[in-house]
Amino acid sequence: MDTKFMKNVSQKKQSKEYDLHISGVAATLFGIFVAATIIGVALMYDRVGDGWSGLFVSVMMLVGIYILFALKVASQWEKAVVLRFGKFHGLRGPGLFWIIPIVDTIPSWIDHRVMVSPFAAQKTLTKDTVPVDVDAVLFWVVWDAEKAALEVENYRAAVDWAAQTALRDIIGRMMLANILIGRSELDRELQQIIDERTTPWGVTVQSVEIRDIVIPPDLEDAMSRQAQAERERQARVILGESEKQIAASFAEASLAYIDNPTALHLRAMNMLFEGLKEKGALVIVPSSAVDTMNLGAMSGMVSLAQNNVPKLDK
Repeated sequence: MDTKFMKNVSQKKQSKEYDLHISGVAATLFGIFVAATIIGVALMYDRVGDGWSGLFVSVMMLVGIYILFALKVASQWEKAVVLRFGKFHGLRGPGLFWIIPIVDTIPSWIDHRVMVSPFAAQKTLTKDTVPVDVDAVLFWVVWDAEKAALEVENYRAAVDWAAQTALRDIIGRMMLANILIGRSELDRELQQIIDERTTPWGVTVQSVEIRDIVIPPDLEDAMSRQAQAERERQARVILGESEKQIAASFAEASLAYIDNPTALHLRAMNMLFEGLKEKGALVIVPSSAVDTMNLGAMSGMVSLAQNNVPKLDK
């Protein structure tokens, strides 16, 4: 409510600034006429007398007052809606234009620039009853100044309320997951709904952009844990698939050693050598592998050779 109030105040200030700007132009010309009147009276007083000088002053003052109230200025981006005796007479601007005081009135000045309106839906329930806060930005422009002035009381406030109600309506029809992952679709649907509501007012919606979607902290933590569990599950699935591929590779490699025990013996010896060459390494060899590679006999011969080596006297 405070945001709406400040927005209305700013709009009123802008309209007052326009009036002051227009009155300033007319007031400048009015001052010129007043100065010209004073100079003219000073020059005519001795020649034509007091009566004619008073008439001259009256005429010049009437002309100056007419200019003061009849001359208006519209900026490049705006149009003035002119009513004559309360009925629509036409659009004026941009630039200088004249109206007939008392007969013509200007109830509104229509801005044709692209407008940016932030709007939000707070604590709105989704289809799965989750309260969310959604902030969005609306880009819109007035394409028909006559409709914007005559078809709706305050087209700016009407656009804001139409955007907010449309956002609440579409959130209530969507699941939370669809809102979080489908922002572009939500933007397009919002633009279509708001544009259908504002077209009769002479306003078209160019785009709608969702800025932020805030969910309750408890639900955010639960979704974070769910995402972590899902990533852990995917990691385990990938690890299992890798184990299957490695097993398939080993099975394919074993086919090369089925009919070639010598090659298998050499491969085993090489693996044992690779393990033993590391310092401090402990290699556990199955008994079946020991029998296959005759490691028992070899280790016994090595031990016997070491025991029979004569020790050198110190």
